[in-house]
Amino acid sequence: MDSMLDTTLILLFIPTFLVISATPGMCMTLSLTLGMSIGVRRTMYMMWGELIGVALVSVLAVVGVASIMLNYPMAFMILKYGGGAYLIYLGIQMWRSRGKMVIELNDNTPKTVSGRQLAMQGFVTAIANPKGWAFTVSLLPSFINPDLPMPPQLAALVAIILLSEFMFLMLYATGGKTLRRVLQRSDNVRLINRLSGSLMMAVGIWLAFG
Repeated sequence: MDSMLDTTLILLFIPTFLVISATPGMCMTLSLTLGMSIGVRRTMYMMWGELIGVALVSVLAVVGVASIMLNYPMAFMILKYGGGAYLIYLGIQMWRSRGKMVIELNDNTPKTVSGRQLAMQGFVTAIANPKGWAFTVSLLPSFINPDLPMPPQLAALVAIILLSEFMFLMLYATGGKTLRRVLQRSDNVRLINRLSGSLMMAVGIWLAFG
């Protein structure tokens, strides 16, 4: 294992990325919002999409494709503005207590939204964030030892990234579900919808203009 991985770099990368994952960001805010509106179990569909997107960005960052993408920001425009506009639209619907992800005022049960839609939402949010690309381009190569084979090092780093991301996505979604339960005790369902909608709109604006 030591001949394929630089143990020192790997051990240094673990706490570094844990801190980064714990910091509230676009995907964590989205997980909090969905946990509040549709629950942790269904939010996991979004998480899988987000993790696939993060893995793709991480691999491309190391192999150098991301640096090309960053030099051509027009490549992000459709994803950025299209994805952002969609999230803003969902937020407005939730604010108005309408749409598939809203909590109904009469029975407090969410409507059905497909797992595919949720996964795509997470995937687009992950890959359409230029800051995520810039971060991986600047960070990951510094944890790659050029004297050792790249594939096992990249696999180890991506595994750490995905485990860390999943852990904190679950924590944020659980926090959202807990907040929903607290508010429901006072029958503040409309407040939950408006809070979820506001967060969703914030993520959309962040994605489009961040």
